[in-house]
Amino acid sequence: MQALTKPVLTVFRPPPPLSAGMTVTYPCTLHDCTRTDSEFPMNSSRIVVFDLDGTLVDTAPDLISALNYVLDREGLPPVPLHAARTMIGAGARRLIERGLELEGRTAGLDDITRLTGDFIDYYAAHIADASRPFDGLESALDDLQASGYRFAVCTNKLEWLSKLLLDRLGLSARFSAICGADTFGVSKPDPAILQQTIARAGGHLSSTIMVGDAGPDIGVARRAGVPVIGVGFGYTDVPIAELKPDRLIHHMSDLPAAVKSLMSQRNTI
Repeated sequence: MQALTKPVLTVFRPPPPLSAGMTVTYPCTLHDCTRTDSEFPMNSSRIVVFDLDGTLVDTAPDLISALNYVLDREGLPPVPLHAARTMIGAGARRLIERGLELEGRTAGLDDITRLTGDFIDYYAAHIADASRPFDGLESALDDLQASGYRFAVCTNKLEWLSKLLLDRLGLSARFSAICGADTFGVSKPDPAILQQTIARAGGHLSSTIMVGDAGPDIGVARRAGVPVIGVGFGYTDVPIAELKPDRLIHHMSDLPAAVKSLMSQRNTI
């Protein structure tokens, strides 16, 4: 018979009094953790924060394949890839709702939840079948990294799916932080998700540039006070130029110059 051990009691002991000039920090809630630039160390890295779908990676083929898998099970015709690209960017649930709307169908909350679960299961199993980084991405990252920049991902995709995708593509190690809609419990364009992504990557607002392809990316950057570069090859139902990003590029080869130009402008203000 195994001998019983006596439970160990943990005794809380208050910290010693602070000496003059000492400070102490405490945990904070998500929105309370929005620190000002002066509260970050001055040696924080320059950060480029990327959206994922339609910015870093052309994920449309696998996302629409998963959508069509769900639609087929409901007896509905597939959505053509070219027609569905602008439906991406608001999450799996909204993508399914849009797919149903194309056929004049609606579904209740329980059905959407069931379909979303089926979608995620299928998508996770096929997440990198056809998804690929946009042309020129890795060279652009090499250029920026050589200039001292670090990278992070801020996406409305679920964090575990984002990491799975970047793992499959061999890109995860490039990023100091990979944050999704479930990481902090908020989604773009709520500025808290960007603020917390920057903090997790070891940067601060005054030395960060955002890169994205659609309204939520422009919106989150504006609300957080971060300059934003729009990409013209992503997924948006509103032309990116109409959203007035600070810079607009149409190929990843143009990214390093755009980032360095914006950062230089920030440093002279």
